[in-house]
Amino acid sequence: MPLKLIRLFLLSSVAVMQLFVVQAGAETPEQQGTRLAKERKAFDLGWIDTDADVEMRLTNAQGQSSSRKLRIKALEVTGDGDKSLMVFDFPNDIKGTAFLSFSHPIEADDQWIYLPALKRVKRIASKNKSGPFVGSEFAFEDLSSFEVEKYSYRYLGEELIDGVAHYKTEYIPKDKFSGYTRQLVWMDKEAYRVSKIDFYDRKNVLLKTLLLKDYRLYEAKHWRPLRMSMVNHQTGKGTEMLMSDYQFKTGISEEQFSKSKLKRAR
Repeated sequence: MPLKLIRLFLLSSVAVMQLFVVQAGAETPEQQGTRLAKERKAFDLGWIDTDADVEMRLTNAQGQSSSRKLRIKALEVTGDGDKSLMVFDFPNDIKGTAFLSFSHPIEADDQWIYLPALKRVKRIASKNKSGPFVGSEFAFEDLSSFEVEKYSYRYLGEELIDGVAHYKTEYIPKDKFSGYTRQLVWMDKEAYRVSKIDFYDRKNVLLKTLLLKDYRLYEAKHWRPLRMSMVNHQTGKGTEMLMSDYQFKTGISEEQFSKSKLKRAR
């Protein structure tokens, strides 16, 4: 065989082997989805604690709306899911209502709500976490922190939202009591900011869509949306949460996230 042909053969063989190695090492959609979820979580670590004011606007199918005001405190927990506390200040018929959530990566989350009218703390059972949170379009399970282990994943590709490139991934809850069969999550490629989530009910029918907008950067690292809008496609109702006065690393103690102190939460 002429030397020139031998060289071409060897070069072709190397190219084929390199292509085989690349293909063999390529991620499956499940692996890529899991990797992106881990990167999303890792990108936001280190916020320690947060405090924010919230206006919650509820809109019914006829377009009538009402407003509530509350405060949210959250605590980052190493080796476990995060903790959060929500306390309502307005209007009077809901003032003093307090909600406490302990997220866990694998085990069922622990959640309690204090209802002033009943003057008692009620534990939210796992099978009831798909229920509405104080009449809003957010379910109790929507208020848990994002933990990678809670879902299995499948990467679906890239899409543009408002001209910005996003990863699109399917999240499948592992909790048998989840109100969702799956979620479609759009996350921008620049900073892992979630812009949109479609929630599918237990019949695998589109139930709700959450849009997260007006992101602002805090502490030169942590992105937070100032506007979160949840629309229920099956009822025509909606809930919008407007966040303001975000503060980080305020020194919130873990003692403030206590079931025994929920009646006196401020």
